[in-house]
Amino acid sequence: MSDTALESTRRRLSAKQADTVDRLGKAALDLLGREGFSALTVRRVAAQAGVGAATAYTYFSSKEHLVAEVFWRRLVESPLAEHESPDPATRVLEVLEQISSLVAGEPEFAGAVTNALLGKDPDVDVLRGRIGADIRARLVAALGAAVDPDVIEALELLYTGTLVWAGMGYEAYPEISLRLLKSARLILR
Repeated sequence: MSDTALESTRRRLSAKQADTVDRLGKAALDLLGREGFSALTVRRVAAQAGVGAATAYTYFSSKEHLVAEVFWRRLVESPLAEHESPDPATRVLEVLEQISSLVAGEPEFAGAVTNALLGKDPDVDVLRGRIGADIRARLVAALGAAVDPDVIEALELLYTGTLVWAGMGYEAYPEISLRLLKSARLILR
């Protein structure tokens, strides 16, 4: 992934600015883990990170934008799954498992990602497009040369649907991850 792919959605970053964005992301994760998404604000994150609120708002337009950015960075920093299996279904399951692992064990962050990605913030919209394109590329690579666009679309709908399902509280994220894999197997029979 190029350096520009990791840049903030709002501006190009110097090394010092990138450090500030990283500190804001870490502070957001800490606050989410302690107090949840409803208590998260850009101002509170800025205070915890030792950054002025005005500075934080130059990078993030909203708490949804901040959470989406943290997830985006995790996604692009995670290496592509190394596929050793000749079976396309197994390779797709590896991809879905890897993506699910990005929020596994952090239910507050996982719920916040779901809320954030459903938001109307234009900066979140940019990230939603980047995240979707990255996940699609991983799925296409896993399926290999004979990619059926309908299968890719079904897998994308499955993935986003399970995030919403978990975000609505129907099932905890660890269980939803297992349901995701089970349903993907049904699609890929």
